[in-house]
Amino acid sequence: MSGNRRRFFQDAAFFSAGFFGLAEALRGNTQASDPKTARAIEQGRHHSPYGDHKKKETPPAPSGPDPYLRMTTPDLPDLPHEMDGAVKVFHLIAEPVKRKIAPFKTIDAWGYNGSCPGPTLQVQQGERVRIIFENRLPESTSIHWHGLEVPIEQDGVPWISQKPIAPGEKYTYEFTVHQEGTFFYHSHGAMQEMMGMIGFFVAHPERSYKPHADRDFGVILQEWAILPNNTVPNTAAMEYNWLTFNGVSAPAITPMIARLGSRVRLRIINMGMDHHPIHLHGNQFVLTGTEGGRAPESTWYPMNTVLVGVAQARVVEFDAKYPGSWMVHCHLPHHMMNNMMDLLRDRAIETANTTDARALSQMETLAKSVPFEHVHHSPIAENANSVPGFPQDAFMEMGMDDAVEKPETHGLPPNWSAGMMGMMTLVRVLPDKEYEEMMHRIKSPATPAQKEHHHES
Repeated sequence: MSGNRRRFFQDAAFFSAGFFGLAEALRGNTQASDPKTARAIEQGRHHSPYGDHKKKETPPAPSGPDPYLRMTTPDLPDLPHEMDGAVKVFHLIAEPVKRKIAPFKTIDAWGYNGSCPGPTLQVQQGERVRIIFENRLPESTSIHWHGLEVPIEQDGVPWISQKPIAPGEKYTYEFTVHQEGTFFYHSHGAMQEMMGMIGFFVAHPERSYKPHADRDFGVILQEWAILPNNTVPNTAAMEYNWLTFNGVSAPAITPMIARLGSRVRLRIINMGMDHHPIHLHGNQFVLTGTEGGRAPESTWYPMNTVLVGVAQARVVEFDAKYPGSWMVHCHLPHHMMNNMMDLLRDRAIETANTTDARALSQMETLAKSVPFEHVHHSPIAENANSVPGFPQDAFMEMGMDDAVEKPETHGLPPNWSAGMMGMMTLVRVLPDKEYEEMMHRIKSPATPAQKEHHHES
Protein backbone atom coordinates (compact mmCIF):
# COMPACT_ATOMS: atom_id res chain seq x y z
CA MET A 1 0.00 0.00 0.00
CA SER A 2 1.41 3.36 -0.91
CA GLY A 3 2.22 5.94 1.72
CA ASN A 4 -0.48 8.30 0.44
CA ARG A 5 -3.23 5.64 0.68
CA ARG A 6 -2.03 4.60 4.14
CA ARG A 7 -2.27 8.25 5.40
CA PHE A 8 -5.74 8.57 3.84
CA PHE A 9 -7.13 5.54 5.75
CA GLN A 10 -5.41 6.69 8.99
CA ASP A 11 -6.96 10.13 8.70
CA ALA A 12 -10.37 8.61 7.93
CA ALA A 13 -10.16 6.34 10.95
CA PHE A 14 -9.14 9.28 13.18
CA PHE A 15 -11.99 11.40 11.86
CA SER A 16 -14.49 8.57 12.40
CA ALA A 17 -13.32 8.05 15.98
CA GLY A 18 -13.67 11.76 16.68
CA PHE A 19 -17.09 11.90 15.06
CA PHE A 20 -18.46 8.86 16.92
CA GLY A 21 -16.92 10.12 20.15
CA LEU A 22 -18.73 13.45 19.67
CA ALA A 23 -21.96 11.59 18.87
CA GLU A 24 -21.61 9.52 22.03
CA ALA A 25 -21.05 12.71 24.03
CA LEU A 26 -24.16 14.28 22.57
CA ARG A 27 -26.17 11.14 23.47
CA GLY A 28 -24.92 11.35 27.06
CA ASN A 29 -22.43 8.44 26.86
CA THR A 30 -20.85 7.96 30.27
CA GLN A 31 -17.32 7.82 28.94
CA ALA A 32 -17.68 10.98 26.89
CA SER A 33 -19.38 12.72 29.79
CA ASP A 34 -16.20 12.36 31.80
CA PRO A 35 -14.91 15.96 32.25
CA LYS A 36 -11.45 15.20 30.86
CA THR A 37 -12.84 13.38 27.80
CA ALA A 38 -15.47 16.07 27.12
CA ARG A 39 -12.83 18.80 27.44
CA ALA A 40 -10.54 16.97 25.02
CA ILE A 41 -13.33 16.60 22.47
CA GLU A 42 -14.27 20.31 22.84
CA GLN A 43 -10.67 21.40 22.40
CA GLY A 44 -10.34 19.17 19.36
CA ARG A 45 -13.36 20.81 17.74
CA HIS A 46 -12.25 24.39 18.43
CA HIS A 47 -8.50 24.20 18.28
CA SER A 48 -7.20 27.48 16.88
CA PRO A 49 -3.80 29.12 16.50
CA TYR A 50 -5.37 32.23 18.10
CA GLY A 51 -5.95 30.51 21.43
CA ASP A 52 -8.77 28.96 23.40
CA HIS A 53 -12.21 30.16 22.33
CA LYS A 54 -14.04 28.96 25.38
CA LYS A 55 -16.76 31.35 26.42
CA LYS A 56 -15.62 33.64 29.20
CA GLU A 57 -17.96 34.83 31.86
CA THR A 58 -19.06 38.43 31.31
CA PRO A 59 -18.66 40.57 34.43
CA PRO A 60 -21.86 42.16 35.64
CA ALA A 61 -22.54 45.62 34.23
CA PRO A 62 -22.02 48.52 36.67
CA SER A 63 -25.22 49.55 38.40
CA GLY A 64 -24.71 53.26 37.73
CA PRO A 65 -22.36 55.83 36.20
CA ASP A 66 -18.79 56.03 37.44
CA PRO A 67 -17.86 58.81 39.89
CA TYR A 68 -16.05 61.62 38.12
CA LEU A 69 -13.33 64.16 38.86
CA ARG A 70 -14.68 67.70 38.74
CA MET A 71 -12.87 70.17 36.53
CA THR A 72 -11.24 73.20 38.18
CA THR A 73 -11.61 76.49 36.29
CA PRO A 74 -9.04 78.91 37.79
CA ASP A 75 -10.47 82.35 38.59
CA LEU A 76 -14.02 81.26 37.70
CA PRO A 77 -16.75 79.71 39.88
CA ASP A 78 -18.88 76.64 39.27
CA LEU A 79 -22.61 77.20 38.80
CA PRO A 80 -24.46 75.44 41.63
CA HIS A 81 -27.49 73.30 40.93
CA GLU A 82 -30.45 71.76 42.69
CA MET A 83 -32.32 68.54 41.95
CA ASP A 84 -35.93 68.32 40.82
CA GLY A 85 -36.42 64.58 40.97
CA ALA A 86 -33.93 63.21 38.45
CA VAL A 87 -33.42 66.57 36.73
CA LYS A 88 -30.37 68.73 37.50
CA VAL A 89 -31.55 72.35 37.61
CA PHE A 90 -29.31 75.40 37.04
CA HIS A 91 -30.21 79.09 37.27
CA LEU A 92 -28.26 81.19 34.75
CA ILE A 93 -28.51 84.99 34.63
CA ALA A 94 -27.16 87.19 31.83
CA GLU A 95 -26.11 90.58 33.18
CA PRO A 96 -23.50 93.36 32.96
CA VAL A 97 -20.43 92.71 35.14
CA LYS A 98 -17.26 94.50 36.11
CA ARG A 99 -14.14 92.40 35.61
CA LYS A 100 -10.69 93.23 36.94
CA ILE A 101 -8.48 91.77 34.24
CA ALA A 102 -5.26 93.14 35.76
CA PRO A 103 -4.44 94.88 39.06
CA PHE A 104 -4.57 98.23 37.29
CA LYS A 105 -7.35 97.53 34.76
CA THR A 106 -11.07 96.93 35.35
CA ILE A 107 -13.45 96.64 32.41
CA ASP A 108 -17.21 96.77 31.94
CA ALA A 109 -18.17 93.47 30.35
CA TRP A 110 -21.23 91.27 30.00
CA GLY A 111 -21.38 87.83 31.53
CA TYR A 112 -23.43 85.45 33.64
CA ASN A 113 -24.17 85.35 37.37
CA GLY A 114 -21.74 88.15 38.11
CA SER A 115 -18.87 86.42 36.31
CA CYS A 116 -17.09 86.94 32.99
CA PRO A 117 -16.59 84.42 31.52
CA GLY A 118 -19.65 82.80 33.01
CA PRO A 119 -19.61 80.10 35.69
CA THR A 120 -18.85 76.49 34.75
CA LEU A 121 -21.68 73.98 34.38
CA GLN A 122 -20.63 70.40 35.17
CA VAL A 123 -22.91 67.47 34.38
CA GLN A 124 -22.53 63.78 33.57
CA GLN A 125 -23.37 61.90 30.42
CA GLY A 126 -26.93 60.58 30.60
CA GLU A 127 -28.23 63.29 32.94
CA ARG A 128 -31.23 65.45 32.21
CA VAL A 129 -30.60 69.14 32.79
CA ARG A 130 -32.82 72.17 33.05
CA ILE A 131 -31.35 75.67 32.75
CA ILE A 132 -33.69 78.43 33.91
CA PHE A 133 -32.31 81.44 32.11
CA GLU A 134 -33.01 85.07 33.03
CA ASN A 135 -32.06 88.07 30.90
CA ARG A 136 -30.95 91.14 32.87
CA LEU A 137 -29.25 92.78 29.90
CA PRO A 138 -30.62 95.95 28.27
CA GLU A 139 -31.24 94.04 25.02
CA SER A 140 -32.54 90.65 23.89
CA THR A 141 -30.31 87.58 23.95
CA SER A 142 -30.31 83.77 23.85
CA ILE A 143 -28.04 80.84 24.79
CA HIS A 144 -26.46 78.41 22.35
CA TRP A 145 -25.10 75.11 23.69
CA HIS A 146 -21.97 74.80 21.57
CA GLY A 147 -21.21 71.24 20.47
CA LEU A 148 -24.15 69.69 22.29
CA GLU A 149 -26.68 67.63 20.36
CA VAL A 150 -29.99 69.05 21.59
CA PRO A 151 -33.51 69.30 20.14
CA ILE A 152 -33.87 72.20 17.71
CA GLU A 153 -36.06 74.18 20.11
CA GLN A 154 -33.20 74.13 22.63
CA ASP A 155 -30.48 75.30 20.19
CA GLY A 156 -30.68 78.98 21.11
CA VAL A 157 -30.61 80.72 17.70
CA PRO A 158 -32.87 83.81 17.71
CA TRP A 159 -35.84 83.65 15.31
CA ILE A 160 -34.80 80.23 13.96
CA SER A 161 -35.13 77.92 16.95
CA GLN A 162 -36.70 80.36 19.40
CA LYS A 163 -37.84 83.93 19.88
CA PRO A 164 -35.21 86.27 21.35
CA ILE A 165 -35.39 86.48 25.13
CA ALA A 166 -36.34 90.08 25.89
CA PRO A 167 -34.90 92.09 28.79
CA GLY A 168 -36.50 90.99 32.04
CA GLU A 169 -37.81 87.73 30.60
CA LYS A 170 -37.01 84.13 31.55
CA TYR A 171 -36.66 81.11 29.31
CA THR A 172 -36.19 77.45 30.22
CA TYR A 173 -33.83 75.18 28.33
CA GLU A 174 -34.14 71.45 29.05
CA PHE A 175 -32.48 68.45 27.43
CA THR A 176 -30.77 65.14 28.12
CA VAL A 177 -26.98 65.10 27.80
CA HIS A 178 -26.18 61.91 25.91
CA GLN A 179 -22.62 62.99 24.99
CA GLU A 180 -19.37 63.28 26.90
CA GLY A 181 -16.79 65.96 26.36
CA THR A 182 -15.77 69.60 26.62
CA PHE A 183 -18.50 71.96 25.45
CA PHE A 184 -19.46 75.55 26.13
CA TYR A 185 -22.40 77.92 26.18
CA HIS A 186 -22.52 81.40 24.73
CA SER A 187 -24.78 84.12 23.46
CA HIS A 188 -25.62 83.71 19.79
CA GLY A 189 -25.15 87.43 19.23
CA ALA A 190 -21.72 88.09 17.70
CA MET A 191 -21.02 91.34 19.54
CA GLN A 192 -22.40 89.98 22.81
CA GLU A 193 -19.86 87.16 22.46
CA MET A 194 -17.10 89.77 22.23
CA MET A 195 -18.47 91.40 25.40
CA GLY A 196 -17.57 88.19 27.24
CA MET A 197 -20.69 86.03 27.15
CA ILE A 198 -19.31 82.49 27.26
CA GLY A 199 -18.83 79.72 29.80
CA PHE A 200 -17.78 76.05 30.13
CA PHE A 201 -20.31 73.22 29.85
CA VAL A 202 -18.47 70.01 30.76
CA ALA A 203 -20.13 66.62 30.32
CA HIS A 204 -18.20 64.00 32.27
CA PRO A 205 -18.36 60.50 30.80
CA GLU A 206 -20.67 57.80 32.11
CA ARG A 207 -17.68 55.44 32.12
CA SER A 208 -14.37 56.94 33.30
CA TYR A 209 -11.70 57.86 30.79
CA LYS A 210 -8.61 55.71 30.64
CA PRO A 211 -5.97 56.52 31.71
CA HIS A 212 -7.32 58.21 34.81
CA ALA A 213 -6.49 61.92 35.34
CA ASP A 214 -5.67 63.22 38.82
CA ARG A 215 -6.18 66.93 38.06
CA ASP A 216 -8.58 68.44 35.53
CA PHE A 217 -8.30 72.14 34.59
CA GLY A 218 -10.23 74.38 32.19
CA VAL A 219 -9.11 77.58 30.42
CA ILE A 220 -11.17 79.96 28.24
CA LEU A 221 -9.25 82.10 25.73
CA GLN A 222 -10.56 85.61 25.01
CA GLU A 223 -9.43 88.81 23.30
CA TRP A 224 -10.50 92.34 24.09
CA ALA A 225 -10.27 95.63 22.21
CA ILE A 226 -10.20 98.31 24.92
CA LEU A 227 -9.11 101.77 23.88
CA PRO A 228 -6.96 103.89 26.25
CA ASN A 229 -8.93 105.53 29.05
CA ASN A 230 -11.94 103.32 28.29
CA THR A 231 -13.52 100.48 30.22
CA VAL A 232 -16.00 99.16 27.63
CA PRO A 233 -14.66 96.71 25.02
CA ASN A 234 -14.93 97.89 21.43
CA THR A 235 -16.74 94.87 19.99
CA ALA A 236 -16.61 96.23 16.44
CA ALA A 237 -12.82 96.47 16.43
CA MET A 238 -10.64 93.99 14.56
CA GLU A 239 -7.47 94.54 16.58
CA TYR A 240 -7.15 93.42 20.18
CA ASN A 241 -4.88 94.72 22.89
CA TRP A 242 -5.85 92.65 25.93
CA LEU A 243 -5.61 88.86 26.05
CA THR A 244 -6.99 86.76 28.90
CA PHE A 245 -7.22 83.27 30.35
CA ASN A 246 -10.56 82.85 32.15
CA GLY A 247 -11.12 86.59 32.05
CA VAL A 248 -7.79 87.53 33.64
CA SER A 249 -4.51 88.72 32.16
CA ALA A 250 -1.15 87.58 33.54
CA PRO A 251 0.27 87.88 36.12
CA ALA A 252 -3.15 87.95 37.85
CA ILE A 253 -4.08 84.49 36.47
CA THR A 254 -4.14 81.83 39.20
CA PRO A 255 -1.51 79.09 38.66
CA MET A 256 -2.61 75.46 38.34
CA ILE A 257 -1.27 73.08 41.00
CA ALA A 258 -0.41 69.42 40.36
CA ARG A 259 1.27 66.68 42.37
CA LEU A 260 4.55 65.29 41.07
CA GLY A 261 3.82 61.97 39.33
CA SER A 262 0.14 62.75 38.69
CA ARG A 263 -1.67 62.89 35.35
CA VAL A 264 -3.02 66.32 34.37
CA ARG A 265 -5.86 67.10 31.97
CA LEU A 266 -6.12 70.60 30.49
CA ARG A 267 -9.27 71.64 28.59
CA ILE A 268 -8.93 74.76 26.43
CA ILE A 269 -11.74 76.55 24.59
CA ASN A 270 -11.41 79.56 22.30
CA MET A 271 -14.13 82.17 21.91
CA GLY A 272 -12.41 85.06 20.19
CA MET A 273 -11.30 86.32 16.81
CA ASP A 274 -7.91 84.64 16.53
CA HIS A 275 -6.29 81.23 16.79
CA HIS A 276 -3.97 80.48 19.71
CA PRO A 277 -1.03 78.06 19.70
CA ILE A 278 -0.92 77.03 23.37
CA HIS A 279 2.52 75.83 24.48
CA LEU A 280 3.52 73.93 27.62
CA HIS A 281 7.11 74.26 28.82
CA GLY A 282 9.25 71.29 29.84
CA ASN A 283 6.71 68.55 29.11
CA GLN A 284 5.06 66.67 26.26
CA PHE A 285 1.32 66.11 26.10
CA VAL A 286 -1.15 64.23 23.91
CA LEU A 287 -4.35 65.56 22.36
CA THR A 288 -7.13 63.43 23.85
CA GLY A 289 -10.27 65.30 22.85
CA THR A 290 -11.97 68.10 20.94
CA GLU A 291 -15.32 69.87 21.05
CA GLY A 292 -16.67 66.60 19.60
CA GLY A 293 -15.67 64.46 22.59
CA ARG A 294 -12.94 61.97 23.49
CA ALA A 295 -10.53 61.00 20.70
CA PRO A 296 -9.53 57.34 20.15
CA GLU A 297 -6.20 56.55 21.82
CA SER A 298 -4.88 55.35 18.46
CA THR A 299 -4.92 58.99 17.29
CA TRP A 300 -2.85 60.37 20.18
CA TYR A 301 0.68 61.55 19.52
CA PRO A 302 3.18 63.58 21.56
CA MET A 303 3.47 67.35 21.20
CA ASN A 304 3.93 70.41 23.38
CA THR A 305 2.02 73.05 21.39
CA VAL A 306 -1.62 72.70 20.38
CA LEU A 307 -3.41 75.09 18.04
CA VAL A 308 -6.82 76.07 19.41
CA GLY A 309 -8.89 77.61 16.63
CA VAL A 310 -11.88 79.89 17.03
CA ALA A 311 -14.93 78.08 18.45
CA GLN A 312 -12.84 74.96 19.12
CA ALA A 313 -12.08 72.97 22.24
CA ARG A 314 -8.84 71.06 22.66
CA VAL A 315 -8.17 68.65 25.52
CA VAL A 316 -4.59 67.64 26.30
CA GLU A 317 -3.16 65.35 28.98
CA PHE A 318 0.33 64.84 30.33
CA ASP A 319 2.16 63.06 33.10
CA ALA A 320 3.61 65.57 35.56
CA LYS A 321 7.03 63.91 35.75
CA TYR A 322 9.17 66.98 36.37
CA PRO A 323 9.00 69.27 39.42
CA GLY A 324 8.91 73.00 38.79
CA SER A 325 6.73 75.92 37.76
CA TRP A 326 6.10 75.30 34.07
CA MET A 327 4.70 78.04 31.88
CA VAL A 328 1.58 77.57 29.76
CA HIS A 329 1.06 80.35 27.22
CA CYS A 330 -0.09 81.37 23.78
CA HIS A 331 2.99 81.51 21.55
CA LEU A 332 1.83 84.41 19.38
CA PRO A 333 4.28 87.14 20.49
CA HIS A 334 1.70 89.93 20.87
CA HIS A 335 -0.48 87.62 22.94
CA MET A 336 2.30 87.40 25.53
CA MET A 337 1.98 91.06 26.52
CA ASN A 338 -0.53 93.36 28.11
CA ASN A 339 -1.62 96.55 26.42
CA MET A 340 1.13 99.12 27.00
CA MET A 341 -0.77 102.22 25.92
CA ASP A 342 -3.01 103.00 28.88
CA LEU A 343 -1.16 101.78 31.94
CA LEU A 344 -1.13 105.24 33.44
CA ARG A 345 -4.68 106.11 32.46
CA ASP A 346 -4.14 109.57 31.01
CA ARG A 347 -0.56 109.03 29.82
CA ALA A 348 0.75 106.54 27.31
CA ILE A 349 3.93 104.58 27.87
CA GLU A 350 6.27 105.01 24.92
CA THR A 351 8.39 101.93 24.31
CA ALA A 352 10.33 103.18 21.29
CA ASN A 353 11.90 106.38 22.57
CA THR A 354 12.46 106.01 26.31
CA THR A 355 15.38 106.39 28.68
CA ASP A 356 16.02 104.19 31.69
CA ALA A 357 15.18 107.00 34.14
CA ARG A 358 11.94 107.91 32.36
CA ALA A 359 10.77 104.30 32.18
CA LEU A 360 11.54 103.78 35.87
CA SER A 361 9.60 106.91 36.78
CA GLN A 362 6.55 105.79 34.81
CA MET A 363 6.54 102.32 36.36
CA GLU A 364 6.94 103.74 39.87
CA THR A 365 3.92 106.01 39.24
CA LEU A 366 1.90 102.97 38.18
CA ALA A 367 3.13 101.00 41.19
CA LYS A 368 1.95 103.69 43.59
CA SER A 369 -1.51 103.77 42.05
CA VAL A 370 -2.16 100.00 42.29
CA PRO A 371 -0.23 99.70 44.71
CA PHE A 372 2.69 97.29 44.46
CA GLU A 373 6.44 97.44 44.91
CA HIS A 374 8.09 97.92 41.53
CA VAL A 375 11.38 96.08 41.01
CA HIS A 376 13.81 97.61 38.53
CA HIS A 377 13.84 95.90 35.17
CA SER A 378 16.59 93.61 33.95
CA PRO A 379 19.98 95.28 33.31
CA ILE A 380 20.65 97.18 30.08
CA ALA A 381 23.91 98.28 28.49
CA GLU A 382 25.39 101.74 29.17
CA ASN A 383 25.11 102.63 25.49
CA ALA A 384 21.68 101.05 25.05
CA ASN A 385 20.01 104.20 23.68
CA SER A 386 22.57 104.44 20.88
CA VAL A 387 21.74 100.97 19.55
CA PRO A 388 19.15 100.88 16.72
CA GLY A 389 16.03 99.01 17.79
CA PHE A 390 16.39 99.71 21.51
CA PRO A 391 14.23 99.42 23.55
CA GLN A 392 12.21 96.30 22.86
CA ASP A 393 11.51 94.23 25.96
CA ALA A 394 13.70 96.28 28.27
CA PHE A 395 11.01 98.48 29.84
CA MET A 396 8.05 96.11 29.60
CA GLU A 397 8.69 94.22 32.83
CA MET A 398 6.05 94.92 35.44
CA GLY A 399 6.87 92.93 38.55
CA MET A 400 3.89 93.16 40.88
CA ASP A 401 4.17 90.10 43.12
CA ASP A 402 2.33 91.68 46.04
CA ALA A 403 -0.61 92.85 43.93
CA VAL A 404 -1.35 89.36 42.61
CA GLU A 405 -0.40 87.33 45.69
CA LYS A 406 -2.60 84.32 46.45
CA PRO A 407 -2.03 80.86 47.94
CA GLU A 408 -1.14 79.39 44.53
CA THR A 409 1.76 81.87 44.11
CA HIS A 410 3.41 80.98 47.43
CA GLY A 411 7.03 79.97 47.04
CA LEU A 412 7.61 81.53 43.62
CA PRO A 413 10.91 83.45 43.34
CA PRO A 414 10.95 87.22 43.95
CA ASN A 415 9.82 89.29 40.95
CA TRP A 416 8.36 86.18 39.31
CA SER A 417 5.53 88.27 37.87
CA ALA A 418 7.76 90.68 35.92
CA GLY A 419 7.69 88.69 32.68
CA MET A 420 4.14 87.36 33.00
CA MET A 421 1.77 89.20 30.67
CA GLY A 422 -1.23 88.46 28.50
CA MET A 423 -2.08 84.79 27.88
CA MET A 424 0.44 83.27 30.27
CA THR A 425 0.03 81.11 33.35
CA LEU A 426 1.83 78.33 35.25
CA VAL A 427 1.39 74.67 36.01
CA ARG A 428 3.23 74.17 39.29
CA VAL A 429 4.28 70.53 39.73
CA LEU A 430 5.09 69.97 43.41
CA PRO A 431 6.50 66.98 45.33
CA ASP A 432 4.21 65.35 47.88
CA LYS A 433 5.12 67.47 50.91
CA GLU A 434 4.96 70.79 49.06
CA TYR A 435 1.77 69.73 47.30
CA GLU A 436 0.01 68.89 50.57
CA GLU A 437 1.14 72.21 52.09
CA MET A 438 -0.15 74.06 49.02
CA MET A 439 -3.54 72.32 49.17
CA HIS A 440 -3.80 73.32 52.83
CA ARG A 441 -3.04 76.95 51.93
CA ILE A 442 -5.66 76.94 49.19
CA LYS A 443 -8.33 75.46 51.46
CA SER A 444 -7.41 77.70 54.42
CA PRO A 445 -6.05 80.99 53.06
CA ALA A 446 -4.29 83.17 55.58
CA THR A 447 -6.01 86.29 56.90
CA PRO A 448 -4.32 89.70 56.41
CA ALA A 449 -3.12 89.59 60.01
CA GLN A 450 -1.58 86.17 59.50
CA LYS A 451 0.15 87.36 56.34
CA GLU A 452 1.62 90.33 58.19
CA HIS A 453 2.88 88.09 60.97
CA HIS A 454 4.40 85.74 58.41
CA HIS A 455 6.36 88.57 56.78
CA GLU A 456 7.67 89.79 60.11
CA SER A 457 9.01 86.33 60.97
